[in-house]
Amino acid sequence: MSSHNIALSDAATAQAFSCSLAGRLAWPAAAALMVLALLAPALWNGFPLIFADTGGYLLRPIDGTLDIGRSALYGAFLAAGIRLEFWPNVLMQAALAIWIIALTLRTHLDRVRRTTTLLVVLGLAGLTSLPWTASQLMPDIFVPLAALALHLLALRPARLKTMEIAGLGALAAFAIASHMSILGMGLALLLAYAVMVLLPPRWDLPRPRLALPAAALCAGIGLALTSNAIIGGQFAFTPGGVNFLFGRLVQDGIVSRYLDRACPDPTLRLCAYRNALPMPAVDWMWWPESPFQKLGSWKEFTPEAERIIVGTLRTDPGAHIVTAVEDTWQQLVTLGTGDGVNSDNNQHAVWVLSTHAPNAMARFNAAAQQRDLFDFTAINWVQVPLALLATATMPILALRLRQRRPAIAALALSALLALLANAAICGIFSNPDPRYQSRLAPIAVLAALVAVLDTRRSRRSGSNPRALPANPSARLQIADQIG
Repeated sequence: MSSHNIALSDAATAQAFSCSLAGRLAWPAAAALMVLALLAPALWNGFPLIFADTGGYLLRPIDGTLDIGRSALYGAFLAAGIRLEFWPNVLMQAALAIWIIALTLRTHLDRVRRTTTLLVVLGLAGLTSLPWTASQLMPDIFVPLAALALHLLALRPARLKTMEIAGLGALAAFAIASHMSILGMGLALLLAYAVMVLLPPRWDLPRPRLALPAAALCAGIGLALTSNAIIGGQFAFTPGGVNFLFGRLVQDGIVSRYLDRACPDPTLRLCAYRNALPMPAVDWMWWPESPFQKLGSWKEFTPEAERIIVGTLRTDPGAHIVTAVEDTWQQLVTLGTGDGVNSDNNQHAVWVLSTHAPNAMARFNAAAQQRDLFDFTAINWVQVPLALLATATMPILALRLRQRRPAIAALALSALLALLANAAICGIFSNPDPRYQSRLAPIAVLAALVAVLDTRRSRRSGSNPRALPANPSARLQIADQIG
């Protein structure tokens, strides 16, 4: 071989090695960039973001008790990160979000490039609440992740590997055990998927498989009960659901009308406070001087709350229906990024951290959040209209794409069902709050992005999704393969 050919061969080998090395490093580099994007709020803050409820979660494994609306399992998850100032917690939350976004793209689009995944994650980081929930020491991030996990298990299992199915099931189970509202949303999705199974073929939607999401839900229920038994000593769900509902009924005036009819009644201790009602649900639940706190909070007042709720259902069922619909709608359109990301109402969390994570207090006190340096005005000018627009497009995508792209139509439908279920659960059983709907809005934006990417890919490839066999079952099979 001539020296010229040897030189060419060496150059080709060097180029091939360089390309191979670049290829091996591209995904880790992209993954690192995506993690940085989702953790940008925490990094800029100088400490993971906290919420007023953060301390309540963290105390559960430390005290070995259960408390109202505070998952013991998520508290144990937080406690595991104390030594490293909770950075492993938000890092894992961001990594799980990136993983499930990548799975959603891969299972709905053909030939997804890492650049596409990177751009989608960066877009969600800049245009939705996703980085703020990923960076916060709260289980809010698991609401959208659970919705996507259940969708993939029900409607895209054929495109998942065995370990991915196991991972999605574990993620959904942990999410369910981390917050009871996720269990409610999961049950609503499973019921909707069961209805989809019964739909006639002319609806042109993929037929969900119920076994995997049902197994994930059962695992979540078992994990919630077992973790509460191990950590809190009670084989029971996280307490407080009845009292959150009661607070909403207090706010809507239903409890006041019932007391006007039932009082005086020596067996109803709340009669002594009926002139203080109605009041906002937040004040009823958390104001130290509220009747709820004076009557012993959830540990002592729950039996009376249950009795009054049953009484109002008998005497005023129409008001329950009307307020339930109103509060669901209000929750559906009430959202905003940044709720609670300030120094207000964090006194309990500050006390818990100073007592049980003293090594973190120097950086915590120096954080931007504690100095009220966050301003979400401009962010919400962009994110709130986009979230509402994306939510409004979900039924349109579900209807328009059900014949041409049934898999993507099903993604839009799952997002819509999750958003509606979350609005009903939070609006009816708690109280409409911007944080509740904002944390789930990224799935609507993601579904819309998937539809846009699929449309662009179809136009570039010149494919004609409409040219499918007339036979419905054959059409579904081919559509599922290409979409």
